[in-house]
Amino acid sequence: MPTWEPPGDHLIPVQHMRPGDHAFVSYDDDEVRWEVMTAFVRLGLARDEKVVLFPDPWLPEAEVLARLDFTGRSTVTARERGQLVLSSMRGLIRPDLRFTPERQLGRLYSETARAAAEGFTGLRAFIDMRWVPDLNADVRVMMHRETHADALFDGRPYSEICAYDRRWFSREVLHAMDRAHPRSLLERLGTLRSVRGGDGSVHFIGDADTTARRPFSTALELALSGSAGARRLTVDLTRLHLLSVGCATALLTLAGRATGHDRVEVRCDRVQARTLHRLGAGSVPRLAMTEVIRPC
Repeated sequence: MPTWEPPGDHLIPVQHMRPGDHAFVSYDDDEVRWEVMTAFVRLGLARDEKVVLFPDPWLPEAEVLARLDFTGRSTVTARERGQLVLSSMRGLIRPDLRFTPERQLGRLYSETARAAAEGFTGLRAFIDMRWVPDLNADVRVMMHRETHADALFDGRPYSEICAYDRRWFSREVLHAMDRAHPRSLLERLGTLRSVRGGDGSVHFIGDADTTARRPFSTALELALSGSAGARRLTVDLTRLHLLSVGCATALLTLAGRATGHDRVEVRCDRVQARTLHRLGAGSVPRLAMTEVIRPC
């Protein structure tokens, strides 16, 4: 029987981003674009990181701040102490007028060092790529930057989201940039995705909340059916941000009914393992749980 090897964790929810991550996300809806950005900002502030935003350059600053502070004035203190900064690509490369990868990368490298000197645990940046048409920059130069920025991230407390408006970039550019980034983010919060591995394993990504019980169960049923010949299935939960009691119960129920399988292995983090154990995972004979430590 072949040894199971997990596929690359290219697609993740924004909540799983860590220092050193360089992520791609795309949108084509002016309302949707705020979801990932707002979550990214709030998580960074909670982790005592410095956060620099490079929003759509054609948006008024007042609108950006209103979106971040929706339902309250939650970022005022962070802005006052310099933890949250709104900037622009024009401001970052100043006094240069023309974008060059060297200038941008150098400034971001310096900003990361400055954040550490100011006492923050790291720096995270959200960059809306509509700065490219705003600066009339060469798309090929921008793409070169995206594929040659490893030194900015490797072993350093810096993370970055590059957000591409699908109405402004060609399909070819979007596809290339998605593949070029080590991480790709779910476009919307509260989304559940399932991905089948080449060995028949199934990987759940995003939020398996109460409303997702039916698609979660359907994806699991299909994976069990497709792996019946091998008589084993690996279910990977490690890229879930949320596992509801309902979805956890469905997993245990379906695993218990999988009489055509000798083994159903569940890869999960500590919180998910605790939930499954409390719901009776130990009483499912063919179920094997592997606890995975998630990087901080």
